[in-house]
Amino acid sequence: MIKVSGVIITYNESRNIENCLQSLISVVDEIVVVDSFSTDNTKSICAKYNVKFIEQEFLGYIEQKNFALTQASHDYIVSLDGDEALSETLQKSINELKANWNFNGYYCNRFNNFCGQWIKYSDWYPNKKLRVFDRRKSEWKGINPHDNVVLNNPKEKTSHLKGDILHWTYQTYSEFNLKTEHFSSISAKAYYDLGKTAPFWKIVVNPTWAFFKAYFIRLGFLDGLNGFVICVQTANITFLKYTKLRELIKQKG
Repeated sequence: MIKVSGVIITYNESRNIENCLQSLISVVDEIVVVDSFSTDNTKSICAKYNVKFIEQEFLGYIEQKNFALTQASHDYIVSLDGDEALSETLQKSINELKANWNFNGYYCNRFNNFCGQWIKYSDWYPNKKLRVFDRRKSEWKGINPHDNVVLNNPKEKTSHLKGDILHWTYQTYSEFNLKTEHFSSISAKAYYDLGKTAPFWKIVVNPTWAFFKAYFIRLGFLDGLNGFVICVQTANITFLKYTKLRELIKQKG
């Protein structure tokens, strides 16, 4: 039977971290929490559980998660954010997997809760994520803040586990607005560092397509008002990302 580490990065996650920890207890052999010096009760909540708690200045989403992997004692990883938890079905799937681990990476569906509603459509479900993996064969990559686990060998076969990662996103529209503003700034900076451009047509076309795809093609309208809000913000974060990138290019030449 292989041994598995649960790895979490946190910052001010007192609202959700207990759900996260409780969902991992029966699944993993250790829990590693890398915290960016939370100012709420995250640390004291974690102290109630048998976790390895490490405080590390935030390095960036991708960089922080790769650092967290190095702190685990075992090579087989279940990776969660502090506002996520394993459903009972997914807990069972991972426990069964421990006796018969055949792939280097396993995908899970992520089920997002927005303002008290579980979102079943748009870009938010099934929101497939590779979160169960062998750290020797993979690493976190992407463009901040959109991180994802990538296998070192792209030809490596993966599998898909039954059950969901339960993700509690935003409790209010105001919180969603603030995060949209924050994440769009991070994305613009990352795009600037990569040398990407922001011509006028991208500012118009990309947000329009983002809304159309999420609301109509991926049936976001079936989630009612919250589905509409999510799809509007999907377009808005794209719009803000490119306008802020354009501003950075103008400022820095």
